Amino acid sequence: MADALARHYPAHLAAVTRRFDEALAASGFDQAVIFAGSPHTQFLDDTDYPFRVNPHFKYWLPLTNAPDSFVAYAQGHKPVLVFYQPEDYWYLPPQAPAGYWVEHFDVRIIKKPDAARAVLPSAPRAAFIGEWREEFTPWGFAAVNPATLLNPLHYSRAAKTEYELECMRRANALSVKGHRAAERAFRAGASEFEIHGAFCAACGLTDNELPYGAIIALNEHAATLHYQHRARGKPAKHHSFLIDAAAQVNGYAADVTRTYSAQQDEFQALIDALDKTQRALGAKVKPGLDFKQLHLEAHHAVAQLLCDFDFVDLSPEEMVVKRVSSAFLPHGLGHLLGLQTHDVGGFMANPGGDTIPKPEGHPYLRTTRSLDENFVVTIEPGLYFIAPLLAQLQAGPVNRHVNWGKVDAFRRYGGIRIEDNVAAKQDGPENLTRTAFKIM
Repeated sequence: MADALARHYPAHLAAVTRRFDEALAASGFDQAVIFAGSPHTQFLDDTDYPFRVNPHFKYWLPLTNAPDSFVAYAQGHKPVLVFYQPEDYWYLPPQAPAGYWVEHFDVRIIKKPDAARAVLPSAPRAAFIGEWREEFTPWGFAAVNPATLLNPLHYSRAAKTEYELECMRRANALSVKGHRAAERAFRAGASEFEIHGAFCAACGLTDNELPYGAIIALNEHAATLHYQHRARGKPAKHHSFLIDAAAQVNGYAADVTRTYSAQQDEFQALIDALDKTQRALGAKVKPGLDFKQLHLEAHHAVAQLLCDFDFVDLSPEEMVVKRVSSAFLPHGLGHLLGLQTHDVGGFMANPGGDTIPKPEGHPYLRTTRSLDENFVVTIEPGLYFIAPLLAQLQAGPVNRHVNWGKVDAFRRYGGIRIEDNVAAKQDGPENLTRTAFKIM
């Protein structure tokens, strides 16, 4: 397993180097200095918030817990890793860098954060990338997070290297282990809190090591799109379970959602129908696809389900035009995925930073680009019964076209979301998530 990462890493590093060469040349800088970030202490306390590494730092190397470290790169030179390894007995210091990637870096170890200035290679026009701190002011950086440098880097990052795809395949496989355990806990009648514990234990990750806050929603809680709590108490009856939770490997995220019914009932039939729709949408992911159009197709498909299951007696076309489908599917079909769960660059028209607008009436779509080879996107249609959106529908002119008795009967389930991670490839999409579910 590790051999595949070692085998693919040199080509990945070559791609990252090439992208930085092009961005540095276009922006007029001699060097990029990438700061991993620093821990932040909580107000009136001596405890730090969980550390999250700068995604530009982990783009170069698989270090996700290296606070106060730097990567410095200048065209034609070996990248430098300035690695902070304090001498400490209060906390366990990080081990010295090791592994398949280390030979590709000039590693310089420091014992105090401010020692970095002396060991960073100098350059006339060095650009700083990362979270700025005032103590860096006298270090002589020519610019801090300049858009002319960041825009082309963000634009090119959407296309994944084979190393990145391998990391994301493994993240999906690990996520599926957690999903399997979570479903078992749900079937056994566990609470949200207990289900979340089962997911983390199966993945072998702490809550802070997940790429995003897991959504563990029983019953009507699934109607809150980013439901953030994990109730300790068990509901009187388990009707449904929506889990949006994933793992990450070497800083690359998965993003996986599944929905389950407690019974073989009509809600399960609706899940199965949306699952079929989701598979069909994922099968269309390929280079050249306009993601905006796929999003609109998802709305027509969900509208068809609203007809088929007797929720609304308008045609799918009317439902989309009159925004009825948006009351049941208020979010976007998906987003770019990679070093971040909602990866950057989803709206970019070109390396200069121009943007592609969202379709009118669809403000929450996170990706408007046309896909290229090895873009990884989430495909996550949903169908929800969200009280405030249903209230707006009820107060509007389409009220008489809604089967409110049927809708009200489904409120106890909250809603459905099914989400896969799909790589666009010329010879057909690679569904990283479905593959993981088949083999795990």
